[in-house]
Amino acid sequence: MTAHLPPITIHYSQDVASAIARKAPLVALESTIITHGMPFPGNLAMAQSVETIIRNAGAVPATIAVIHGNLHIGLETAELEALAQTSGAMKLSRADLAFAIAERRTGATTVAATMIAASLAGIKVFATGGIGGVHRGAEESFDISADLTELARTPVIVVSAGAKAILDVPKTLEVLETNGVPVVTFESEEFPAFWSRSSGLKSPLSLNSPAAIANFQKVRTQLGIGGGMLIANPVPQAAEIPRDEMEIYIRRALDHADNDGISGKAVTPYLLDKIFHLTSGRSLETNIALVENNARLAAEIAVALAV
Repeated sequence: MTAHLPPITIHYSQDVASAIARKAPLVALESTIITHGMPFPGNLAMAQSVETIIRNAGAVPATIAVIHGNLHIGLETAELEALAQTSGAMKLSRADLAFAIAERRTGATTVAATMIAASLAGIKVFATGGIGGVHRGAEESFDISADLTELARTPVIVVSAGAKAILDVPKTLEVLETNGVPVVTFESEEFPAFWSRSSGLKSPLSLNSPAAIANFQKVRTQLGIGGGMLIANPVPQAAEIPRDEMEIYIRRALDHADNDGISGKAVTPYLLDKIFHLTSGRSLETNIALVENNARLAAEIAVALAV
C-alpha cells in the first residue's frame, strides 16, 4: 500500500513572496558558497553583500536552501545568519535534493539544485560564482558535474564567471555545446576562467548588454527552445589572478588531492581550500569580487527580462 504524502511546501521569504505577487524581477542565489565556500563570518558578510547588490540594482534576491527538510526560496535575516554558522550541511545537487527534503535534512544547493528550485518558483535568473563541469582526468574518472545537464533541461539563465578553472574547461564547453546550451560571454570574445578574465578559449557567443541577453532569451522562449543559458561574466580586471599564475596553483592543488585520495563531491571544496592557502588568500578575495560582479549583472538581466 502506497502512503499518501503531504504536498511539498515551498517556504518563501517575505521579500520573495511580495516580489512574486508584484511580478518584480528576482535573482536566485545558491547556498553552497555559504556553507562550503568560505568560513564564518566571511561567508555571511559575502551573502549579505550579494543580496544588497541585487537590491540596489532593482531586483529581489532569493537565496535557496533546504532547512530541516523545508525548501526555502529566499531566507529571512535570522535564517541566513543561522545557515552561515551551520556545520555538516549536505551539498545538494539534482540527485539528492529530494532526499534532503524527504529525510528532513539541512542542505545547501549547488548550481543544479538551485536551478531546479528557481524554476519551481518561476525565477528566471540565477547568479553564482562558477559552474561545475568536466573534471580534469574525466576520461578515467567520468567525473562530470550535473550542472551541465541541468543547464540543458532547466529554463534558467545562469550568470557565472565561467566554469571553475580547476576543471577541464575545453571539455566543459564541448559538453555544453553537445547539449545545446547557449554560452554567452558578457562584453568579451574570450571565455573567462573564474579567477582569470580569459581561459585562452574563444567564447561561443558574446553580447554587450543585459538587454541583449534578455532579448536573446525571449526569442528562445518564442521559438519553444527549452533549457537554460550560461552567461560568462569575466571577473573585474582589478581583482583577477592571471591565468598562467593560477594554473601553477591549480596543478599543485590537484597533486595534493591525488595524494590524499580525494574524490567525488569532496574534490571541489578540497581544491578551493588548497588554492586559498597557496595564494595566501588572494583566490578568496577574487572569488568574492566575481560573485558580486555576477550578482550585479544577473539583477540587470532580471530587470531587462521584466520589461
